[in-house]
Amino acid sequence: MAQQPQPDHPVRSLTVSLPAYNERDNIGPMVNLVREQVGPLVQDLEIIVVDDGSADDTAGVVAAIAQEDPRVRLIRHPVNQGYGAAVYDGVWAATRECIFFTDSDRQFSLEELPRFMARLADADMVIGYRYARSDPWFRRLFGQGWSWLVNLMFGYTARDVDCAYKLFRRQVIESVHVDSRGATFSAEFLVRAKRAGFRIVEEPVAHHPRVAGSQTGANPRVILRAFRELAKLRWRLLRGGHA
Repeated sequence: MAQQPQPDHPVRSLTVSLPAYNERDNIGPMVNLVREQVGPLVQDLEIIVVDDGSADDTAGVVAAIAQEDPRVRLIRHPVNQGYGAAVYDGVWAATRECIFFTDSDRQFSLEELPRFMARLADADMVIGYRYARSDPWFRRLFGQGWSWLVNLMFGYTARDVDCAYKLFRRQVIESVHVDSRGATFSAEFLVRAKRAGFRIVEEPVAHHPRVAGSQTGANPRVILRAFRELAKLRWRLLRGGHA
């Protein structure tokens, strides 16, 4: 029997984690894109969708897919806990050797993932930065300011801290502890991973307009809580908090 050609990247076993909140119209097509575009790239694929207390039928759509595809797992939050909690639960529930998380709203293209996989040959984490963010101006402004603030407080961490296109080896989540379940999740995750000595490289990634659903976030209370959590993180690290 002829040998099957091996992919030109080191990733063989992969969990794709998708946080979702009221994404009924996006989640089915997104899971299908993962199966169609990522499935052929790896030998072993797991797809985890975390439904963060959606008021629509997001969970029902995923449950129906999971019934006919054992690679798909659904985690449900009875009530909305926030984006950071949804990302955390999906990532830390992963069982494969490498983990990738992105959003469920189809604003990122999975066609860029092979480039990220190739970079994992000489890195522990490959994180994206949006070179042309398709969001309202105030979200772009806040995102740029947030990344600037994180880099100011903790040293250079990332060009686009909250970009939801991150691929990393399992050893990262086995070695770092992340307290935040809120808007500072990505910042704390990256800061702690860097301080633990993991090799992090950055890659540009396109960001597309939504095709369905509506954006959430930019709530003033969430933003204020994020600033408080960031200050607490800096205080913990200054006091020698766990990595």
